[in-house]
Amino acid sequence: MTLLKPLLYFSLFRYPLTEEEIFAFSEIKDKPKVKKELQALVDDKVVYKIADFYLCENNPQLVERRITGNKRANKIFTKAQKVSKFIARFPYVEGVGISGSLSKGFYDDDGDIDFFIITAPKRLWIARTFLILYKKIFLLNSRKYFCVNYFIASNSLEIEEKNRFTATELVTLIPMFGNGSFHEFYKQNTWAFSFMPNFSSSQPLQNLSEVKKPLITRLAEKVLNTKIGDYIDTLFLRLTYKRWKQKFNKMDERQFNVALKSTQNVSKHHPLNFQKQVINRLNKKYEEYQCKYNIHLPKEHA
Repeated sequence: MTLLKPLLYFSLFRYPLTEEEIFAFSEIKDKPKVKKELQALVDDKVVYKIADFYLCENNPQLVERRITGNKRANKIFTKAQKVSKFIARFPYVEGVGISGSLSKGFYDDDGDIDFFIITAPKRLWIARTFLILYKKIFLLNSRKYFCVNYFIASNSLEIEEKNRFTATELVTLIPMFGNGSFHEFYKQNTWAFSFMPNFSSSQPLQNLSEVKKPLITRLAEKVLNTKIGDYIDTLFLRLTYKRWKQKFNKMDERQFNVALKSTQNVSKHHPLNFQKQVINRLNKKYEEYQCKYNIHLPKEHA
């Protein structure tokens, strides 16, 4: 019953799925088989169907929550497009994508807009610092519409952590602006489509717009395309790493290196280590369903 995997995964976010979505996030390539297995799960009261949605508990409020969140996502997406374009104009930004809940078509008042950013090689920390300074100075450090917490350099695009969480984030990512880096990104992360083979890596790239830099950005890049730029980028990396190590000194080294990865080619700022939390909660769900329904699902790895 591998169809339970996407249902249980999205149940962690209180997000019911349609039959089409279950098929997309499953490992089964036969749609009639998906329909048949879903009906069997409903008949056995393992899952429930309310309107066009399947969920792991008989709770109509979750369906109402999803529909409301979908409507809000449609309204906020225009703003996300504008912010994406704005971010793309910053120095050394080569690609901007929308991630998080909005990339799955959901938004609520407590959420924020997450951005995945690809930068030029050896200039990730300059690009990141410019964006963080903008957020702190002009947005008073508000992240609601400007959550820039994942940066990756275009010379090192393969995602190191390969699990159901990162695969889901990757296949639902919405590339907005880029000059070719996203094409290479998907080439280097084909592993994600082994988790969800019904997704296509070419589909997200259909609406990708080119990054056009203003004159001031081009001038800044010209000045920083020197040894001075090398020095500044390394300095920003060291300063950020030192500050995070001091601030999160209770976090063990292994957890820190995943949640707050700070290398020349990657910057992540996920102090709650949401990835690990999700995988742990998902495995607990698997155990519950094995005890309750005698359905065995192999554990996920963070």
